[in-house]
Amino acid sequence: MTVELKNDFITVKIAEQGAELISITGNDTSIEYIWQADKQYWGRHAPVLFPFVGRLKNDEYAYDHKTYKMGQHGFARDMLFTAASKSKTSVVLELGSSPETISKYPFNFRLRLHYILNNHQIKVIYDVYNPDENPLLFSIGGHPAFNVPLKNAYLNLENYQIEVAPNVERRQIPLVGPFSDIENAKSVKFNEPIKLSRETFKNDALIYELKQLETTVLLSTPEDDHGVSVTLNGADYVGIWSKYPENSPFVCIEPWWGVADNIKSTGNLSDKSNIYTLEKNKSFEGSYEITVF
Repeated sequence: MTVELKNDFITVKIAEQGAELISITGNDTSIEYIWQADKQYWGRHAPVLFPFVGRLKNDEYAYDHKTYKMGQHGFARDMLFTAASKSKTSVVLELGSSPETISKYPFNFRLRLHYILNNHQIKVIYDVYNPDENPLLFSIGGHPAFNVPLKNAYLNLENYQIEVAPNVERRQIPLVGPFSDIENAKSVKFNEPIKLSRETFKNDALIYELKQLETTVLLSTPEDDHGVSVTLNGADYVGIWSKYPENSPFVCIEPWWGVADNIKSTGNLSDKSNIYTLEKNKSFEGSYEITVF
């Protein structure tokens, strides 16, 4: 089923399957901002990444002397959430641990996704709670994809640019295949916008370390007045991605509290880069806002 939220400015749709944001439409302009999951390019809209961000080495991890298999970005994106509460402009979708999840992820958890409309903005809150005596280890993130172009069909990726604020020096994390190479991160500055092209994504995603500094990433074009900004509140990383070499008409701006396994990963979950640990009855909250114009 699909949940619809609406205010005077935007209409938003969220699928209960995966708690996935599948549409943001301007009420006055009828512009669809969210990528519509054309499988020719990429068959998702904005998946929730839990309990891991990115890929694990050999698609597996070890915990408490056992080895578990897990595909890229975890399982939440493929599971059915239930609506815990709903109003005209907000919804809370919930997923809890079950025998199915325990078989591949030996932790009890409660994951809630909050979607809240405010004018031209939707706020997304990740709420992870540990109901168990044992620690809960996890990472989490988002993967929202935005249409490029947004309005004028004659535009393409090369007409768009990315701006990152505040303008501070950050580390860019390279990828070796699907894995992070944190030891070879380089410092980058954002004095000028990043002019996008297909070659921008030749080595997969651009990954920047944020160190939980509030950061806004703006996707726009000088050719018209429409764009999207994503403000990340306390995230560890942001990933910016589109497919290569296909001429894919979307760009993802991804808030991450976690990252793919390091190329030197041991495979032990306790040693994983940017893994979060929650003790009994403790909660984690992370959030980001999408603003459309």
